[in-house]
Order: sequence, then structure tokens, then C-alpha cells
Amino acid sequence: MRAVEYFLAGGIVAWPLLGFSIIAIALITERSWFWLKVHRRQSRIVREALKLYPLKPSTAIKLLKENADLPIARIFLEALELDNPRPEEFRLALETAAQAEIPTLKRFNNAFETIVALAPLLGLLGTVLGLMTAFSSLKLGNIAGTQSAGVTGGISEALISTVMGLVVAIATLIFANTFRSFYLRQLAMIQEYGGQLELLYRRHYEQGKEYYAST
Repeated sequence: MRAVEYFLAGGIVAWPLLGFSIIAIALITERSWFWLKVHRRQSRIVREALKLYPLKPSTAIKLLKENADLPIARIFLEALELDNPRPEEFRLALETAAQAEIPTLKRFNNAFETIVALAPLLGLLGTVLGLMTAFSSLKLGNIAGTQSAGVTGGISEALISTVMGLVVAIATLIFANTFRSFYLRQLAMIQEYGGQLELLYRRHYEQGKEYYAST
């Protein structure tokens, strides 16, 4: 009940801040689930696929298809499912697929940035509105009764709205920066494992050329 009283004391800007907080929680939940899934399975699946590919390419492709919900698996499949491409074409397919996955990896970044930028401004707006309420209730020579209550309510609105805006912005910023670090780590992993797959394919391609040349 006390939390509801604090919220109502925040004035009109408390409502958009509540909306921002709900949106932020929903987006954070979705991104947390996405990155948890990626971190729990991706490294193991990709390492296993890279081990299988020189021995049984079809088995490696099947493994990647079974885990196509992972970004790097989709990137590898875009190149591996080409019909006997040259190494240059294979590399281009990997790079194109990696670029296509970037929006998925950076999903909701703009929303997080918007919330982080606007929440403190809404808090500041609440501060100004609260101070305006307080000063409009204050009259020289008469600071008792209802006027004193109006001053107190205006100051409460100013302080509470400021706190709410900062809390929403700080909490969202922490998670946004965490997801950004995951994104950068994911890019490095895609480059590393993509390079390994490219080398394996080049060896496979050269061996195939030598085989056909000898026959």
C-alpha cells in the first residue's frame, strides 16, 4: 500500500515512467532468455559441428539444422548449404549471413537507448511540475493549513518523480550495457568460428579438386 502511495505522489509523470518500466522489464526478459539460450548451447554445438565437418559434413549440417535457432548455426548453414561454392563464394556467404544476423543480436537496442534518455527527462519534468505546485500553493504571510499541505505535496512530487526517473534509467542502462557486451562477444565468436569453418571448407574443396584431377 505504501508503494502505491509513493507512486501516486509522483504526479502525472509517474504514469509514463511506469509504462517505461513495464516495457523495459518485458524487453530485458526477452533479451535475457535469448542470451541465456545462446550461452548455454552455442559454443558446444559449434565446436561439435566443426569437429564433425572434416569427417562427416552431412552429419555436421544435420546438427546445425537441429539447432537453427542459434545465430551462428544459421550463419554456417547459409554457406554450407550452397552447391559446391568456391572458397571465395563460401566466405562471402558467411559474411553476408553474419551481417543479416546483426539486427537479431542488437534487437531492442534503440528501445533501451530511448528509455535511458527519456526517463531522467520525465523525472526532471516531474521535478519542475512539483516545484510549480509547491510555489503556487505558497503565499507570503499565509503558510498554514491547506497551503502548507500543497507545498508539501508539491515537494514530494518533485522528489519522487526525480527518483523514479533515475531508477528506471539506471536499471535499464545496466542491462543495456550488459546486452551490448554479449553482442560484442558474439561478433568475436562469429569471426573466430567462421574463420575456422572457412579453413576447413577450403581444405575440403582442395581435396575434392585433387581427387577429381587424379581420376
